Amino acid sequence: MKNVSFQGEHGAYSESAARVFFGKDITTKPYPTFKEALESTIDGTSDYAVLPVENSIEGSVGESYDLLYSTSLFAIGEVYKKIEHCLIGTGELSSIDTVYSHPQALGQCRKFLQDNKLKTVPTYDTAGSVKIIKDMGKDSVACIASKSASEIYQIKIIKEGIADNPNNYTRFLVLSKKETQEVKNAKTSIIFSIKHEPGALFRIIEKFHTSGINLTKIESRPKKDSIWEYNFFVDFEGSKSDSKVSDALKKIKEETLFFKILGSYTAASLN
Repeated sequence: MKNVSFQGEHGAYSESAARVFFGKDITTKPYPTFKEALESTIDGTSDYAVLPVENSIEGSVGESYDLLYSTSLFAIGEVYKKIEHCLIGTGELSSIDTVYSHPQALGQCRKFLQDNKLKTVPTYDTAGSVKIIKDMGKDSVACIASKSASEIYQIKIIKEGIADNPNNYTRFLVLSKKETQEVKNAKTSIIFSIKHEPGALFRIIEKFHTSGINLTKIESRPKKDSIWEYNFFVDFEGSKSDSKVSDALKKIKEETLFFKILGSYTAASLN
């Protein structure tokens, strides 16, 4: 049976994403931080780690991208999980003044929180926030989490569907110590940094264009050891094993100061 690590508590969206990708016949292991979840896969405690990397409303998860830069793990898959936020608590909406949840969830429900004049308290995890308010035992506090988290911790749902946008999806990467080999409908993720000079990024983008490779995402993140310099995270269609892609990557690598292939994997569909 596959053993999959994730950040948060049982009932977290990351755990649900793991079950979407692998099916229900897996063992899941929660960890307090993204880093610890990845380290459990690196040291062999788990076979895979699931990491949220971007949300359709709030954008990229910066901490995850920073970890992808330094991790020795490979991206072997991705999954899009529809996020359906619920207000969970022991009281009624009229009695609540404070809501706990992960910062991403709070941001995704910003309009609901503002309309109801609710104070917010950021926590380490959506499902973990259910545990927090359960221990507090106050009708004046609530949290934002999934329906499954409500069922696990036996705290009622006060209101469903509270996200600002019903088309709320989070993209997760599945990471492993072993790379994938041949894959169909492939997507590849890479990370690179370039010289701080005119035209440096253009030369990279041009090589993708002349090779006929379609970019699906490009993201910049500040480098931790240099001021106003950036690492670029790029996703594109195709596998690193394809000759067209491998030739383009060789040319791109020559233009970079740092270059890393996270992995090639089957592109997920948006269900």
